[in-house]
Amino acid sequence: MNKPHLNFWQIVNMNVGFFGIQFSFGLQQSNMSPIYRYLGADEASLPLLWLAGPMTGLIVQPLVGAWSDRTDSRWGRRTPYFMIGALLCSLGLLLMPFSPTLWMAASLLWILDAANNVTMEPYRAYVGDRLAPEQHSIGFLMQSAFTGLGQTLAYLAPTIMVLAGMDKDAVNAHHVPHITIAAFLVGAVFSITSIVWSVRTTPELPLSVVERERMRQQPRGWMAALREVRLAMRDMPPTMRQLAWMKLFQWYAMFCYWQYVVLALASTLYGTTDPTSPALREAALLNGQLGGFYNAVAFVGAFLLLPLGRRFGAKGTHALCLVLAGLSMLALPLLHDRAWLFLPMVGIGLAWASIMGNPYVLLAGSIPAHRVGVYMGIFNMFIVLPMLLQIATLPLFYGSWLGGRPENVIRLAGALLLVAAVCACRVRTAATPATAQAPGVAPGLH
Repeated sequence: MNKPHLNFWQIVNMNVGFFGIQFSFGLQQSNMSPIYRYLGADEASLPLLWLAGPMTGLIVQPLVGAWSDRTDSRWGRRTPYFMIGALLCSLGLLLMPFSPTLWMAASLLWILDAANNVTMEPYRAYVGDRLAPEQHSIGFLMQSAFTGLGQTLAYLAPTIMVLAGMDKDAVNAHHVPHITIAAFLVGAVFSITSIVWSVRTTPELPLSVVERERMRQQPRGWMAALREVRLAMRDMPPTMRQLAWMKLFQWYAMFCYWQYVVLALASTLYGTTDPTSPALREAALLNGQLGGFYNAVAFVGAFLLLPLGRRFGAKGTHALCLVLAGLSMLALPLLHDRAWLFLPMVGIGLAWASIMGNPYVLLAGSIPAHRVGVYMGIFNMFIVLPMLLQIATLPLFYGSWLGGRPENVIRLAGALLLVAAVCACRVRTAATPATAQAPGVAPGLH
C-alpha cells in the first residue's frame, strides 16, 4: 500500500494535536519551579522535584512505543494512546495549580508527565506511519512549528491574563498566583480538544492484510514488549547511537535552563530569589514573556529551517542552531536590561525549533518501518537519561562549583550546548532506510 501524498494543510491538521501536548509542556517548563518555590521547596532540591518527567519518559515511552507497534484496534494503531494520554493530561492540568502541599504538586507532575509520555511517542510514530519518506522532513518540522506555537501561548498565558484585567499579585492561600491557575485551566481544555481535532481530520491509514497477519503472529503482553525493547536496543542503527551523545549534552543543558531561568532572572535583575517576594513573581512573569518570545521564534523558525535543511542538511543546520543557543545562554546572565534579554531568545528559539525537528529527521531515515514506535520510544530515552543524570549530579556541585548561584547554572547550560554542537557534527547519517521492510512483509507494503 503506497502512502498518499498529503498537502500542506493535511499535514497541518495531523499535527494540531502536538499543539496541546506542547502547551502542557510549556506550562510545566515555565511554572513548575515557581510553584515548587511557592510551596516551600529550596533551590538545591529543584532538580529532584523535576524527576517525574525523565522517569516516566524512561519507563513509559519505550513500552508504549512497542505496544503501539503491535496494536490493531477498531480505533487505529496509535489513536487509543493519544486519547488516553490526552484525557489524563487534562485531569493533571486541572488539579495542579490547586495543590495545597509540595508532595501533592510533585505527585501530580508524575501523573501529568506519564500522560504526556503515553501520547508523545505514538504521535511521532503516527507521523512516520502516515507520511511517505520524502515528506518526513516537513512532517517533523511541522511538529516543531506547533511546539513553538503551543509553548509560546503557554509561556504568555499569565501575561495575557494580566492584559485581560487579572491582578498579577493576587494569590491563593498557598501563594500560587491566580493567573497561573487560569493558565493551567486553559491548558486542560487545549490538551484534549487538539488531539480530537487531529484524530478526526487525519485518521490513521488502515493496516495491510500482510501487516495484520505479521502482528497477529507476534507475542503480546508486558514481557513481549520488554523483549522487543531489548532486541531493538541491540539492533540499534549506528546513526541513532551517534545521536545519543549529542542528546546527552543537549538535554542536560535544556533541563538546567528550564529549572533555573526564573531564579537566575530574579537574581540578576532583582537581587533575590526569596519565594515570598514580589520579585520572584515578577521574574516568573518576565520569563513567561521571554519564553513566549523564543517559542514564537521557534514557530517561525521551523518554517525557515526547511530551506536551510535542504541546503545544508539536517545535521549541519542543527549544529548551527545549537551554537547560537549556547552563545545566547552564556550571554543571558550578563544582561540587566529587560529589553536586551529578548535578543538571546532568538538563538534559543531557533535551537528549540531544531531540537524538536531535525534529530527526528535524522532518526526517521535510519530506522526500519516495522519498529518506528519502539525506536521513537528508545530515542526518547536519550532525552530522559541526560535529565536523570542532571537530577543526580547538579545538586552535588550546585553549592561548591556553581557557588549556589542560579545564573551559573545558565552559564553551564550554554557551555554544554556548544559541546552538543560538536557532537552533532560527528553524526554519520548513512544507515538503514526508513522504508526497510519488516521480516515477512512483501515489498511495497507497510
